Amino acid sequence: MSAIDDFHARTVSHSAYWRQSGAASLRGHLPNRMSWDPALLAPASSADSGTPWAKRYRRFLRITDIAIVLLTVVAAYTLRFEPADALNSAPDASYLIVSAVILVLWVLALEVYHTRDDTVLGIGSDEYKRVLDATIRVFGGMAILMIVLDVDVVRSYFAIAMPAGAFLLVLSRWQWRAWLSRQRHFGHYLSKVLVVGERGDVEYVIRQFGKVSGAAYEVVGAALPAPEADSRLQLSDRNIPVMCGLDAEEVAATAQRTGVNSVVVAGSLPGGTKAIRELAWTLECTDAGLALASSLTNVAGPRIHWRPVEGLPLMHVELPQFTGGKHVLKRAVDIMVAGLALLLLFPLFAVLALIVMRDGPGPVFFKQERVGRNSERFLMYKFRSMVATAEEDLAGLADQNEGAGPLFKIKEDPRITRSGRWLRKYSLDELPQLLNVLRGEMSLVGPRPPLPREVDGYETHARRRLLIKPGMTGLWQINGRSNLDWDESVRLDLYYVENWSLTGDIMILWRTAKVVLKPVGAY
Repeated sequence: MSAIDDFHARTVSHSAYWRQSGAASLRGHLPNRMSWDPALLAPASSADSGTPWAKRYRRFLRITDIAIVLLTVVAAYTLRFEPADALNSAPDASYLIVSAVILVLWVLALEVYHTRDDTVLGIGSDEYKRVLDATIRVFGGMAILMIVLDVDVVRSYFAIAMPAGAFLLVLSRWQWRAWLSRQRHFGHYLSKVLVVGERGDVEYVIRQFGKVSGAAYEVVGAALPAPEADSRLQLSDRNIPVMCGLDAEEVAATAQRTGVNSVVVAGSLPGGTKAIRELAWTLECTDAGLALASSLTNVAGPRIHWRPVEGLPLMHVELPQFTGGKHVLKRAVDIMVAGLALLLLFPLFAVLALIVMRDGPGPVFFKQERVGRNSERFLMYKFRSMVATAEEDLAGLADQNEGAGPLFKIKEDPRITRSGRWLRKYSLDELPQLLNVLRGEMSLVGPRPPLPREVDGYETHARRRLLIKPGMTGLWQINGRSNLDWDESVRLDLYYVENWSLTGDIMILWRTAKVVLKPVGAY
């Protein structure tokens, strides 16, 4: 997953009724309003962002989905039945009707299960899950219906249509998502947003939006308490104008004037839920939606569930689990994948070992003590990428340290060998850690494995990284690696420790492969 993936937005829809009913209706809901800007009633438009692009993109997806469903149903019917026989025998001919019903229900299910909803467009895993869920429910429901109606079920027909259709639908969504990401990289198909809240929260959200090339959001401005005239937020290479204060009327007028697609509330507003509710009401007369970036989602996002009780929406936060069945399953996956990888990569290991040997004196493997789960220490293996005296030379390089917190990092480390530079660049030096995974000291995915001296400098909250096994890769690996500052590295690791899942691990491994082929922040 990307760092922006922990931004969990809850969209507040706005209805056409308010745009038609005018300011008088809204004053009834906001009795304390002192004035009203008629400009809010004139909808803003943007030719290449927000609702217009989303509608076009959904149309592309809908056409592709229908084509795939039609192709799958026709192909499954043709492969399973000879056309002539199907028309001349009643049992087989019934599958013409079944095929037509499946086609219609499948297309409808992709709509009903919101597989093209704004909240999942271009996100990836959530979109794929909805597509798979819709497909499985259609075929499962049809199978049950045919059993109840005592209709002869040809299992091979379902065995062809369901997996083939699901695969093609997910593949097409993946291709469309890749296309959308490329378009966003060039500044197209972006959702323009105005970020409002306290300065620290606003700066954090804007930094998260700016971390990933091709992110879905373009921040056009900010709203802060008591803004100064012509003030701006200076965030590294970004210069964000502060457009207004936090008054709901000001924010709505600014949103309409700038044509933003969403107003993002960072953290909380000074007036609490009352201020957010008033902002939502005010935005109903604009084309802008409302999204909330709760600070709680930074750590507990996937474990948050809403449950209404007598009209009161209660936010339930599940406690993280550090033992149990899913950890056993994770260990089983680690053993299978690491064992298979070691067998398949043995020739590569031999080649890399020869390269390391020819590059200078010293052992092929570098062994270093690291701290694992529950503070247990172990020897972590790597292909040697530094000179044999690297540990002895460390003290003389202390004044050149570029790492944050307890980390020691030098971008142009003089101890790195010639072959070590490209071994590190493509993370090939870390392949021997598969042995650590097989031995149960590490996992394929997890927090970064720390040195004992780093752990000695940990604050209390950072020690939670040691609640699970460290990993060969993790969120830190796919979100900048050595370019991350210390606080961000800790935040990502804690997020993983408390919210990991096997599905998430698969996504991280997939993104790791892309990062390794196109390395960023590796040194």
